[in-house]
Amino acid sequence: MMLIGEALIGEAPELAHVDLIIGEKNGPVGQAFATGMTQLSGGHTPLLSVIRPNLLTKPACLIVPKVTVKNMEQAALIFGPAQAAVAKAVADAVEDGVVPTEQAEELVIVASVFIHPDAKDYNRIYRYNYGATKLALKRAMDGFPGIETVLDEKDRGAHAIMGFKVSRLWDPPYLQVALDNPDIDQILHVVKTLPDSDHLILEAGTPLIKRYGVDVIARLREAKPNAFIVADLKTLDTGNLEARMVADATADAVVISALAPIPTIVNAIKEAHKTGIYAIIDTLNLPDPMPKLRELGELGALPDVVELHRAIDAEKTEHQWGSIPEIKALSSKILVAVAGGIRADTIQGALAAGADILVVGRAITNAKDVRQAAEMFIEGLSKEEIDQFRVMTDF
Repeated sequence: MMLIGEALIGEAPELAHVDLIIGEKNGPVGQAFATGMTQLSGGHTPLLSVIRPNLLTKPACLIVPKVTVKNMEQAALIFGPAQAAVAKAVADAVEDGVVPTEQAEELVIVASVFIHPDAKDYNRIYRYNYGATKLALKRAMDGFPGIETVLDEKDRGAHAIMGFKVSRLWDPPYLQVALDNPDIDQILHVVKTLPDSDHLILEAGTPLIKRYGVDVIARLREAKPNAFIVADLKTLDTGNLEARMVADATADAVVISALAPIPTIVNAIKEAHKTGIYAIIDTLNLPDPMPKLRELGELGALPDVVELHRAIDAEKTEHQWGSIPEIKALSSKILVAVAGGIRADTIQGALAAGADILVVGRAITNAKDVRQAAEMFIEGLSKEEIDQFRVMTDF
């Protein structure tokens, strides 16, 4: 038996983060316990959890500091409040039945404990590490999280310390604002005016990128740090190179023209997925995208999004929304965007046809009140904002 638990509790600099494994003495956890006790390394010397000197916990627990201990002040944080907190949490977990009493003698725990070098408050260090250890133990014994929770949460929450949120398209429908005006000052004004919404996508339009290059994405990112940003390159050649350029520029998706050769599209999609960004196929000037999409499907290279795109110069023609069910039949994960002349009075028709992303340009960017226009479209999506803090209370 080897069970794994993790928990993060508290506020910097006393914030506590505990990773642990628990299992039998005669198993892999026992081996790790013994190895940790005998193979010491400078600055990360492990120590046993003791309730007080000469009183080990049961199960025995080895505390492994995550941060190099450089002086006696830092050592005191580990050997003082952190050691006491971990030991008390283990003992209370047994008393509370989290760890069965009858197994306490046969189990061992290896707990990796984070103490920031700038931490000062012993009381907070103790309380945060107590809570993190006990929660990590409970999660380990309960098998938390289950695979369903992982898959449900992987694209929703933001990492507490990373400093920014990686946005993913897990909750359609979305509004995608096409920023096509090749004037960076006007574009930045529009972006800063747009409301913050989990259902808003920014598109660095082709004219904008042609004028300023993919580096313009960094300018958009400064204005809206957590936005999902699409780089509309309409790639026709060197698919892997252009997908990599977009990823390096911190965009979240690259747009590939459906008119490109199959090898170019396949290379772009594979490179996009390799770098963790979305691949979007733009069907502009392709009357029927299905033959190409079926061919991509046979090659195992379906895009994440198919954009049914009517050109600005052809806005009086009909939309190709009729093929949406056919496209979605190719994969349960594929999203469909509709672009070209989308206005407030066509929102419900597009959504009813199955569209996941409404691409809107001038109806928002040229509006007298950009924010109000965008909010009107977002309200038409009928979606609630995501509570990013709910994960803090998960068990």
